[in-house]
Amino acid sequence: MRMVDIILKKRRGQELSTEEINFFIEGYTRENIPDYQAAAFLMAAFFQGLTPRETGDLTLAMARSGDQADLSSIPGRKVDKHSTGGVGDKTTLVLGPLVAAAGVPVAKMSGRGLGHTGGTIDKLESVPGFQVAMDNRSFLDQVNRVKLAVVAQTGHLAPADKKLYALRDVTATVDSIPLIAASVMSKKIAAGADAIVLDVKVGSGAFMKSPGEAFTLAGTMVDIGTRVGRQTVALVTDMDQPLGNAVGNALEVKEAIDTLKGKGPRDLRELCLTLGSEMILLAGLARDLETARSRLEQILDSGLALDKFREFITAQGGNAQIIERYELLPHAPIAQTVFADVEGYVREIQAEQVGLAAMTLGAGRATKDSAIDLSVGVVLHKKVGDKVNAGDPMFEIYATNRENAVLAEKIIRQAYSIGKEPPVRRNLILGKVTKEGVSEC
Repeated sequence: MRMVDIILKKRRGQELSTEEINFFIEGYTRENIPDYQAAAFLMAAFFQGLTPRETGDLTLAMARSGDQADLSSIPGRKVDKHSTGGVGDKTTLVLGPLVAAAGVPVAKMSGRGLGHTGGTIDKLESVPGFQVAMDNRSFLDQVNRVKLAVVAQTGHLAPADKKLYALRDVTATVDSIPLIAASVMSKKIAAGADAIVLDVKVGSGAFMKSPGEAFTLAGTMVDIGTRVGRQTVALVTDMDQPLGNAVGNALEVKEAIDTLKGKGPRDLRELCLTLGSEMILLAGLARDLETARSRLEQILDSGLALDKFREFITAQGGNAQIIERYELLPHAPIAQTVFADVEGYVREIQAEQVGLAAMTLGAGRATKDSAIDLSVGVVLHKKVGDKVNAGDPMFEIYATNRENAVLAEKIIRQAYSIGKEPPVRRNLILGKVTKEGVSEC
């Protein structure tokens, strides 16, 4: 078997065999196939596409290219959650403790973020003392004891995906739905969960800009999960404005704690309850979504989810006093409130621009080796649909220097659109995708 023949076959639009796909992934992972041939394959796949069977085979080959987590020592049905990423997405910080308190074991491997803000691991590193690295035995023991552990994904998990993603990034082949789906699902499958709930973001602050693209991606990932024996559900959710109010690592931790205390933003609470209900159902701990949601609402409102968060933080070496003392989290030396100079209703907030402002402040990283400032970010006081009077606080900027603060203010002012009439309210959840098809939530 020769790589040049595989490239030619895909360039002609022909379907590759399982053996040919395995040959490519194994050879590239072991560095027997050079980057230039892998790049040629990616470009052929980008233009010719991949069939559902090819996409499933590619995903499995990537998942098997490195370590595969064995969660069999954890009793119960393990359900993982993955978000395609967005501005202000701190869902895992609320959702993990919430469903763990309901009895669902959450054994989560998360990554660091590229772009406007850090990933879940960066956010958790805002907590003094929190350890994101853990050996496998300790990881499994903690899930059995606490029902929740979140650790940094190692380079040994789906290494083929890591190599291919870096190559896609420099060969203009990132925005291929089969390749995106295979990348996401290979890591989820290698992480060992029995079932997967996907949160596919769509809008200005998401990778998928149109609902059509988002539903296609969601359907592709659900199909992959189904093909490899993982029950998979995807929700397509709005990211035209940031999720919640806080954008920035330590600021998002604070907002997650507020939400666990019952004082968080409505949209963050709603999304966590909706995703959590799907997780409870897939875990077999509720007969229907209504029962699951009622149970989660009770857990959240009673403080049990907050207690679980405290237990989780303590178990991984973190200082749980942050729950009562936010000043223990990293805090920026400059806090600047920006006030409205017009009257009307917030009609739009360009999430991508708010993310850019956070990046300008230092909350995100341009490359995987970039330094990140855990203290900086933005807190929005007005969201889409809110009434604005001249002089009302619009947003706050947390910065380490005045120059960055001035630039971030300019960017966020431009992100806001204020008009005389209130906008039509957008749904937070646009739809649900299962193996049976698309439905409303």
